[in-house]
This record gives sequence, C-alpha cells and structure tokens, in this order.
Amino acid sequence: MDASVPFELFIALRYLLARRQQSSVSRVSLFSTIGVAVGVMALVVALALMTGLQGELRNRILGSQAHIYVWKTGSLVDYESEVARLRELPGVAGAGPAIIGKAIASSARADAFITLKGVDPVLEGQVTDIERTMTKGSLSGLATQGEDDRPGILLGHDLAQQLGAEVGDEITLITPGGSLSPMGLMPRNRRVRVAGVFQLGLYEYDSSYGFVSLDFAKRLFTKEAPDLIQLRVSDIWAAARIAKTIPERLGPEYVSEDWSELNRSLFSALWLEKMAISITIGLIVLVGALNIISSLILLVMQKSRDIAILKTMGTSSVRVMAIFMMQGLVIGVIGTTVGGLAGLALCWVLDTYELIQIPMDVYQVSHVPFVVQPIDFLVVVVSTITICFLATIYPSRQASRLDPVQALRFE
Repeated sequence: MDASVPFELFIALRYLLARRQQSSVSRVSLFSTIGVAVGVMALVVALALMTGLQGELRNRILGSQAHIYVWKTGSLVDYESEVARLRELPGVAGAGPAIIGKAIASSARADAFITLKGVDPVLEGQVTDIERTMTKGSLSGLATQGEDDRPGILLGHDLAQQLGAEVGDEITLITPGGSLSPMGLMPRNRRVRVAGVFQLGLYEYDSSYGFVSLDFAKRLFTKEAPDLIQLRVSDIWAAARIAKTIPERLGPEYVSEDWSELNRSLFSALWLEKMAISITIGLIVLVGALNIISSLILLVMQKSRDIAILKTMGTSSVRVMAIFMMQGLVIGVIGTTVGGLAGLALCWVLDTYELIQIPMDVYQVSHVPFVVQPIDFLVVVVSTITICFLATIYPSRQASRLDPVQALRFE
C-alpha cells in the first residue's frame, strides 16, 4: 500500500477494481459510472442548447430593434433637439427617430403585406445593425438625389426574394390612408426604387420589413412628426434602468420601454423551457445515483466478511463508512468528469459545424447554437457530485453498523 494514499481510498479503489469472484461488483460500478456520465453529458448539452438559442435570439433581436423606445405626449416635431437631449443621457450610445406603418408592397411578381419603418439615414446606423447587415446597396441610398428621383426603400432579404426585386427595380407601395374621390376613399399608391437589401438574421424583419427615409414616411402616412425616438445603450443589461430614468430626468410627458419589457413573453417562455428540460434530463443523473446505491448495497453484501475482519482488526465504524463513501464519490467524480468533457466536446462539434438545422420561420434562426456558460457547467458538476455523495450515505451507514460477530458466524 502506498503511504501517500489514504487507507479508506486504497480499500475503496480495491473494491472498485475487484476481479475474479467480485467481477460483478466492478461491472455494476462501471455501469453506475456510465449512467452518471451520460446524465451529465445530456444535461450539459441541453443547457448549452437553450442558452445558445436564448443568446442568439437576444443578439439578433437587439441588432434588429432599438434597446429603448421613447414616446412623448404631444408631439416630436423638433425631433433633432429631442434626439440631442436623449443622446446626452448617461449610458446612451445612439438615438434616432422613427415612424412605423403598414403597407402593401406590389411588384410584377408578387404582393406582400409589410411593415414600413421611416428612419433618418444618418442616425439609424447608430441605433440598429441595419447598416452593417446590408448585402446590397447602402443605407445612404434612402436619400433622394433630385426632385425627379424616386424615393428609396430597403427590403429584407426574404422579402426581396418574395417580390423578385433587385437593387434599382421599382415597386409600388399602397398605404391605407388616401384621398377622397367620387368612388370613396382611395388608397395612396407610390412608386419607389429598391435602394438596398439587408439581412438582419431575424426572419420577422428579413421577411416583412422595409425601411424608407423619414421625410418620405411623413408624406406617405400624412404625419408631421416621428412616432417615437429609438435609443441604443452601451450596456444592454442597463437598458431597463436607463428607461426608468428618462421620465425622471426629462419630464412625465416622456414614456419609455426597454427591449426586455417588449420581449418579456418570449424570454420567459425560453427560460421556462430551459428549466423544464434541465429538470427532465436531470432525472438521468438521479438514475445514476440510484445505480450507485444499488452497487454499494451489493458490495456491502459481498464484502460483509471483509468488513467484519476490518472491524475486528480495530478499524472504526467511521472509517468503514468512509470507505464506501469514497467508493461512491470516486464513481461520481469519474462519471462527472467524463460526462462533462464529453458534453463540452459534443457542444463544440455541434456549434462549430452547425449540424442541427431548424426552420427560420418558426425559430427565427437557421441552426441551433450551443453555448456552455461557466456558471451552468459549474452548477451541473457540483450538483451531480453532491447527489452522488448523498447516494452513498445509506449503504455506507449499513456497512458501518455491520456486527462482525454475526457476519463471521454465517460465513
């Protein structure tokens, strides 16, 4: 026996690696270790899946939308001064006005019901990722070059494909408001040129959004001022706090709402789904813990003579109990280590090669991303080892209470 190895650990390892007559003990211990490893691996992968999906959706939403929306009771006619005031707030990185409306986009190939967003081409790049995600054309193309030039429009990638429109083509926008004629209220039709195509990566925007200039949106929807002002902040987790300070700093006529409030139902559903999957797959770890209990009970039954001899040689009940606890902990630590490393490797492969493809129109993303957060991984490891330790208490207590006289009598 190596003097550097504690007595309890030495005996526990001898029992785990039992051969010949006790080979059944080794097999049960092996299957217990495999059970723990599979449970840990499944839990790591499941948590990585839900964390990755949450993070990917959040990033794409925050790239497509502003972090904070601000409305003002009354009017935003002088929106330049309002933007300047909001831009000076601590934590605000960008601000820009917007008008939101509905329209029908019509081309020679198809028609589509779309959301039109009127923006300031100079300021919009500070608020959303539209400028960075342009695949054709540019955001500056929204500005008209002359009086006879058609107003420009930016189309989402999927919307442009549906309409069969390319940069330079002309399409027709039909809006609900119009002029009164002998035939009744006639919708307003305007011809626009496609100035660019963007791909924000969020299907909702890429398939149904069009961007036009703020001045053109005012004429199109008969409005004198923007509907709201969009803000981008340096720290997305501070958006809720900054949104609350806006009415306090600028006055009660301002109303604000941050991205987490606007998307509360989506992220609540994702969080509940993450918890449900974690609890369900976590039952696999409990099955592995039950296997540890059964293997230790079997070991106690087979080693009753050895336990009796150890006690007659002066080994205390506490040390006997520690032997079997050590054995359960070794199974738990090995299983957790193997399962954790296998889970990390599998997540890396699935995420790097984008092996799981999903429909974008349902999940808003094209593939399932896998992101392992250190805190999630740590919780899985600590929880699993704790469960494995608790599983050793009952059989270890049974071993420590074994009467050596009775055990040797029936051998």
